[in-house]
Amino acid sequence: MFPGATAPKAKAGLDISAAEDGFIVFQPEVERVHYLNHSAVLVLELCTGRNSARDIATLVQEAYSLPSPPYQAVEETVASLGAQGLLESL
Repeated sequence: MFPGATAPKAKAGLDISAAEDGFIVFQPEVERVHYLNHSAVLVLELCTGRNSARDIATLVQEAYSLPSPPYQAVEETVASLGAQGLLESL
C-alpha cells in the first residue's frame, strides 16, 4: 500500500481525459502526462482520502463483478500511482 497512507488521496488539479485505449492524466504542477488503463483510473478516482486500499479493492470488485476483491492488484496500483506522484503523501 502507499507508504504511510491509510486512505490514499489523488492530488488536486489532475486533468483526466479519455483516450482511445485508456486515459491521459495531466499533472499540471510538473507538466507531466501519464497514460493509465481503465482499471488504474478507476483506482485513482477512488483515492478520495476516505477509502482505504481495502475499500477500493471492494469497490473495484463490485465495478467489474469480480468473484473476490483484488487486494494485491489494488495495493500495487496505489503504490504505482504514488510513485508516479499522482497521490498526496498523507
